[in-house]
Amino acid sequence: MATRPLLFLDIDGVLNPVLPSPGFTAHDLLDHTVLLSVDHADWLRELSATYDLVWATTWEHHANTHIAPLLGLPELPVVEFTGHPGRPDDPQFEGPESLLARKWAPLLRHAAGQPFAWVDDVMPDSLVRRSRWRPDRLLIPVDPAHGLRRHHVDRLLAAPPRPRLCMNLTAHQH
Repeated sequence: MATRPLLFLDIDGVLNPVLPSPGFTAHDLLDHTVLLSVDHADWLRELSATYDLVWATTWEHHANTHIAPLLGLPELPVVEFTGHPGRPDDPQFEGPESLLARKWAPLLRHAAGQPFAWVDDVMPDSLVRRSRWRPDRLLIPVDPAHGLRRHHVDRLLAAPPRPRLCMNLTAHQH
């Protein structure tokens, strides 16, 4: 059976947009006002038919405690960022991109070679550009003012990431 791709989900700026808009309900959680939408809940359930959903947010395990129940989601796996020790083999980014890419190494470790999509409002443009040529990665930057939109969901469903083909050409030579 083929492995399903992972879908790494951020909360703030993605499921919790900066600007209030119709269809969102305010919730007071952990000293923050969080805006959540019933549309997002429906879209995430729709995406879960294709992807294995994973929290990739600074909320970390609080996402399962506070956000998942409000969206009608089960407990999801969590990528841990707090206290993430850097490793010598971590991808390196220069200047401002180093702050934008702080989630990248933990995401790669969590994926462990499995195809994945990442939806976030903070990711380096260079990383998005480089990932366009990788069939096993789909990076979807989201405008934090408006958060996740239907066109993002449609893009995720239209062409989910798939494993990279690795051919051993010497095995086929006679």
